[in-house]
Amino acid sequence: MTEREGLGGHLDQSKVEAFAGRIFEMLNVSARAMFVSMGQKTGLFAVMSRLPPSTSRQIAEAAGLDERYVREWLGGMVVGRVVDYDPSGGTYALPPEHALVLNARDATRMAGHVQHLPHLFAAEPAILKCFREGGGLPWAEHPASGCVPVGEADSDATLLQRITASAPGLVDRLKDGIDAADFGCGNGHTLNVMARAFPRSRFTAYDLLPDLIATGRDEAEKLGLSNARFVVQDMTALDLRDAYDLIMVFDVVHDAAKPRALLKVISAALRPGATFFMADVRASSLLEKNLDHPLAPYHFLWSITWCMTGSLAAGGEGLGSMWGEEKTLEYLSDAGFRDVAIHRPPDDYINNFYICTKQR
Repeated sequence: MTEREGLGGHLDQSKVEAFAGRIFEMLNVSARAMFVSMGQKTGLFAVMSRLPPSTSRQIAEAAGLDERYVREWLGGMVVGRVVDYDPSGGTYALPPEHALVLNARDATRMAGHVQHLPHLFAAEPAILKCFREGGGLPWAEHPASGCVPVGEADSDATLLQRITASAPGLVDRLKDGIDAADFGCGNGHTLNVMARAFPRSRFTAYDLLPDLIATGRDEAEKLGLSNARFVVQDMTALDLRDAYDLIMVFDVVHDAAKPRALLKVISAALRPGATFFMADVRASSLLEKNLDHPLAPYHFLWSITWCMTGSLAAGGEGLGSMWGEEKTLEYLSDAGFRDVAIHRPPDDYINNFYICTKQR
């Protein structure tokens, strides 16, 4: 073991070299992530999953893309061990096992989250300014403001199963016709999926961002949904009493400027016996319990560049996405929710699902 003097005394040179290796790993992993994002956004992975081993020109033609850029991208994917290369024929192939993960929208859908990273990285200059001056980066000004929210990465079928399995009898009630709402609806796709599946029920979507509401409304019109409406609204300013039989919230409460006020509004808006379905990041409120969390760094990145900073920009608490299960239960209790069931699906790597029934 080699040691040398450092600011804190003797340094373990083997630890120095090991950590330097981790920095190399970070650089290469980050580069792979950017290449994967490019492959998903250009459709190259989808194209390659349908092709036999092919040249860069053949792949570019099939994808309708510029060959020189495709060839350079393929180089990055080959050395990144994502794409296989046969030098004898100059052909590239996407292994079927890789294609399954890269193109999936089910339990292996995590690869889709890679597309968010360039947008989160692009927020760095604004976040560094917040380090020096405080405050936050408003969601409407964020480079990721047009992205599909993380919670909407599920396939439509998985999404329906997540919600409808949450409370006994909910499916029958939705089929018969109830009043339901999505607080913080994002681009509105979740609500439109529900409205399409249960045409007798009436659905209302609320969000602060007009562009997202417009996206949801446009999709509803294209789908011919007459039972979905979209409202630009500060949800903490709503004054509703016994208005809904179901309220859904997907990864929103920890973003809110006033999360306690939001939960109290939701509690008041629910009818007796109604269901509150809340998805939020699966984590502990105790930092030391997150050391082995498989996605903790990713969640903290979202938090500092989107969740926490967006809340602070609105003068809010800045809970952050890693506020954790313990604090979530505390906030729910303070809002009047006493019996809270927590679903932790083994095939979901992101969220806990909190199911609350309003007392009659």
